Amino acid sequence: MDHHHHQQHHHNQYDGGENDYMPQEDDWDRDMLLDPAWEKQQRKTFTAWCNSHLRKAGTQIDNIEEDFRDGLKLMLLLEVISGERLAKPERGKMRVHKISNVNKALDFIASKGVKLVSIGAEEIVDGNAKMTLGMIWTIILRFAIQDISVEETSAKEGLLLWCQRKTAPYKNVNIQNFHISWKDGLGFCALIHRHRPELIDYGKLRKDDPMTNLNTAFDVAEKYLDIPKMLDAEDIVSTLRPDEKAIMTYVSCYYHAFSGKQKAETAANRICKVLAVNQENEQLMEDYEKLASDLLEWIRRTIPWLENRVPENTMQAMQQKLEDFRDYRRLHKPPKVQEKCQLEINFNTLQTKLRLSNRPAFMPSEGKMVSDISNAWGGLEGAEKGYEEWLLNEIRRLERLDHLAEKFRQKAAIHEAWTDGKEEMLQDKDFETATLSEIKALLKKHEAFESDLAAHQDRVEQIAAIAQELNELEYYDSPSVNARCQRICDQWDLLGVLTQKRSEALQRTEKLLETIDQLYLEFAKRAAPFNNWMEGAMEDLQDTFIVHTIEEIQGLSTAHEQFKATLPEADKERQAILGIHNEIAKIVQTYHVNMAGTNPYTTINPQEINAKWDKVRQLVPQRDQALVEEHARQQNNERLRRQFANQANVIGPWIQTKMEEIGRISIEMHGTLEDQLTHLRQYEKSIVNYKPKIDQLEGDHQLIQEALIFDNKHTNYTMEHIRVGWEQLLTTIARTINEIENQILTRDAKGISQDQMNEFRASFNHFDRKRTGMMDAEDFRACLISMGYNMGEAEFSRIMSIVDPNRLGLVTFQAFIDFMSRETADTDTADQVMASFKVLAGDKNYILADELRRELPPDQAEYCIARMTPYSGPDTVPGALDYMSFSTALYGESDL
Repeated sequence: MDHHHHQQHHHNQYDGGENDYMPQEDDWDRDMLLDPAWEKQQRKTFTAWCNSHLRKAGTQIDNIEEDFRDGLKLMLLLEVISGERLAKPERGKMRVHKISNVNKALDFIASKGVKLVSIGAEEIVDGNAKMTLGMIWTIILRFAIQDISVEETSAKEGLLLWCQRKTAPYKNVNIQNFHISWKDGLGFCALIHRHRPELIDYGKLRKDDPMTNLNTAFDVAEKYLDIPKMLDAEDIVSTLRPDEKAIMTYVSCYYHAFSGKQKAETAANRICKVLAVNQENEQLMEDYEKLASDLLEWIRRTIPWLENRVPENTMQAMQQKLEDFRDYRRLHKPPKVQEKCQLEINFNTLQTKLRLSNRPAFMPSEGKMVSDISNAWGGLEGAEKGYEEWLLNEIRRLERLDHLAEKFRQKAAIHEAWTDGKEEMLQDKDFETATLSEIKALLKKHEAFESDLAAHQDRVEQIAAIAQELNELEYYDSPSVNARCQRICDQWDLLGVLTQKRSEALQRTEKLLETIDQLYLEFAKRAAPFNNWMEGAMEDLQDTFIVHTIEEIQGLSTAHEQFKATLPEADKERQAILGIHNEIAKIVQTYHVNMAGTNPYTTINPQEINAKWDKVRQLVPQRDQALVEEHARQQNNERLRRQFANQANVIGPWIQTKMEEIGRISIEMHGTLEDQLTHLRQYEKSIVNYKPKIDQLEGDHQLIQEALIFDNKHTNYTMEHIRVGWEQLLTTIARTINEIENQILTRDAKGISQDQMNEFRASFNHFDRKRTGMMDAEDFRACLISMGYNMGEAEFSRIMSIVDPNRLGLVTFQAFIDFMSRETADTDTADQVMASFKVLAGDKNYILADELRRELPPDQAEYCIARMTPYSGPDTVPGALDYMSFSTALYGESDL
């Protein structure tokens, strides 16, 4: 105990108890100079350690030097750790009460055999951090570390040894202390993995990544082992030497977590099976000695027999020796091999059993070791091997000499017969004039010969081997054998050289002929499509074309330009094809090969290709010319189309407009009929004046037809349209003028006033519902009803036959006026005319031609004379004419 006393001068030294389990450790704190980094680590670790116990009592501390000051939680901590009850604490808040409680705690610690040096209750109550940490360390040491015991060591050493044992299998972990050995975090991970391998994937951890390793261990311990985090990974990594107490405290938690398992293992290992096998072992030793003696004795007897090498003179005696040896091999030796094997097995089994039962190893008696037996056996095998070889060699020599010589003579004779004439055959120059197919046949034949030659190689080697053997067995006639063998070998070498030469010559010739054949084929393959292309091009270039538009001719020109653009490429192809032909010629010239005839793959030749090419070149400019001319023609056609269209697009609408205007004049009745007539005659004049434009258009139309143009997208009017329109216009104006004139005639003849005329026109227009200038039968019937006519079908049919004599189902304005005026006239007009003629005739019932000529204008007079029939009344005279029937005829019979 005295080292305690001489350490007392360290003001703040404290340590724990009689066992004094930390003698080699440096002072925890020299003169209050605790390293701040260590202090920080100790605070964190000790706080967490205290809380891991306090939580069992449902509380915890936050600040280590503050929360233990009143001694209450300190006493609680000790109760939880020790499982014992302390004296009842004082509940007062005064300093004296706190000191009292802390002292109760310190007394309890001391009662557990711990010396508390220099730790006083006042410092704890005053919140002295160094003192408080020191006190907690004392508690940790006493309750968490002192009782650790591993293989004869305890406390701190025990904990270190435990860590080393458990991490031994991990190559990258080497625990030597409780500070820097733990910095890379692998020590913690290894401890967890050793006991709970499923919790950590140890293989993935890297020594150079301490933060990950430390945090992995701390997290896993907290989550699965119920060990709170007591250390800070960053503190450990950043501190040169982490605080030993902090680490010991944390590691001790691992020990306690896993020590339950530990005790079970230790107990299991102590239960060893006690093997009581002495008798068995002794029996095995005796068996071994006996077997070894017998085997060595047999080997000693057998070796001299095998070492006897005196040869026999006769074949038969040698055969007998061989027979005896075979018996030894077949009958006598196998059981001994079995015995030797059994001996070794027994020896090994015995030694194993002895070792397992902690008995000393077996030592066989002098000269009977396993190695002695092995050496003796090796000697036997050596003698045996030599003996067998010698026996067989002797027998072989005697046997072979006899028939080897015979065999040599036989084989030599067969070989010489086969080689006869082969040299001449190999030197034949038949390939120089052969075709490709003949060369291929020669090559096949030569290949067959080479196979044949190779097949004979064996015999030559056999002949040489036999000669060699006869020499080795000291055959009496070796010289003559050797001479004959030499001749055969020399000739064999020559055949090999000649075969190689012929093979090369044949292959070289084949290659040249194949190259030419390939070139022929290439020429044929490329010449055929090129020839077709040229023939197609010639056909296209001479192809006639019919086009109707500029676009079409431009299409042809574009296509032709595209075709011209391909010519340089085509010329390149032509030169390439001719190049193939030149290459063939060059090969033939250079190597003087035999060329059988012309190209077998095509009939096209270079002259033909060139001739067609020249023709294509000649046709291109001709085509150019034709396209240019056609283009000009199409442009001219287009100009003619536009010229025609420009006029037709004016004339067509003009005719249309005029037609409509004329229609309006006759319907609208502005002014008197005479005014309308004047108006229409002006129209007629302007229409007649338009004629030159029509003629000019006809002229343009003529040009278009001559140019064979059949369509014109610039106008919808054809010449036919215009002509028909023009004809209609002329007809319409003439007809309309005529109608107005007739109306004037009617009006004057019937004495209809202009107002009446207008009224007729208004009625007519009103009932002309379709505005066609005509009334249909229904329109006319409605018109009549409106004017008060009340008539049946028969009456209406009669009226229709008057106004529509041609049965068209239509009533014209003229017919309507005639009907209306006839209906309104006062007197019967035929009577009036008759009365007038009577006046001219001087009251006679007939009139004479002279009277007519005197009274009427010449043409009217002649008209009457031509149409009047001779008078046949009772008072007639020669030349008398009947004016009465003539008058009646003027008005038609219906009025009679």
